[in-house]
Amino acid sequence: MKQHRLAAAVALVSLVLAGCDSQTSVELKTPAQKASYGIGLNMGKSLAQEGMDDLDSKAVAQGIEDAVGKKEQKLKDDELVEAFAALQKRAEERMAKMSEESAAAGKKFLEDNAKKAGVTTTASGLQYEVVKKADGAQPKPTDVVTVHYTGKLTNGTVFDSSVERGSPIDLPVSGVIPGWVEGLQLMHVGEKYKLYIPSELAYGAQSPSPAIPANSVLVFDLELLAIKDPAKQEDAAK
Repeated sequence: MKQHRLAAAVALVSLVLAGCDSQTSVELKTPAQKASYGIGLNMGKSLAQEGMDDLDSKAVAQGIEDAVGKKEQKLKDDELVEAFAALQKRAEERMAKMSEESAAAGKKFLEDNAKKAGVTTTASGLQYEVVKKADGAQPKPTDVVTVHYTGKLTNGTVFDSSVERGSPIDLPVSGVIPGWVEGLQLMHVGEKYKLYIPSELAYGAQSPSPAIPANSVLVFDLELLAIKDPAKQEDAAK
C-alpha cells in the first residue's frame, strides 16, 4: 500500500513539474529523477489524449502541499466530486467531438481514395492496391502467416511497423482485425499490398492505442512473406 501511495505522490509531483514555468530548471540525473520525469510525461500525454489538457498545475501543487502538510483542505468533498464530474463530462464531450470528426474525415478519405487508379473496393468496404504481384499460395483462415507491415494513419503518421523494428511477425489469419483477415486471404505469398481499412474493419470507436484516434481509417503496407507449415507448428508446440 505504501508503494502505491509513493507512486501516486511521485506521479502528482511530476505532473506539477511538467506544468511549471518553462524557465524552471529540473534535475534529471538520478534514476529517481528520471523515473519521476517519465511518470509525469506519460501522465501528461494520457491526460491530453483524454481531453484533460487544461489542468491548473499551480492548483495541483497547492493540493499536494496541503495534503503533505496536513493542512485543512480548501474545498469540501462534495465540491471536489462536482468538479471532477464536470471535468470528466467536458473531456467526454471533447472526445466525442474528435471521434465524430475522425469518422467524417475517414469517410471522405475512402470516398476519394476509391476513385484512384489501381484501388479496388470490396463488398465489405476494404480498399486495396496490389503493389507487387506474385504467384505464391494464398492463406486460409486457419493458417498462420509471416508478414512485414507498416501501419499508418491517413495523414501518413506511422503508429506501428515491423519493418522499422527489422523483424517480421507470425500471426494467425483469423486472429487479427477484420480488414487484415480479409486482406491476407486476397494475397499470394510474395505479394505486397496497400490496405486501406475502414474504422469498422479496424478498431472502430475503441482504439487500442493513444497513437490511433477513435474511428480512424488505417493504411497498411503489407507484405506476405510465408505461410507457416502446420506440421512444424505442431512440433514446435510439443
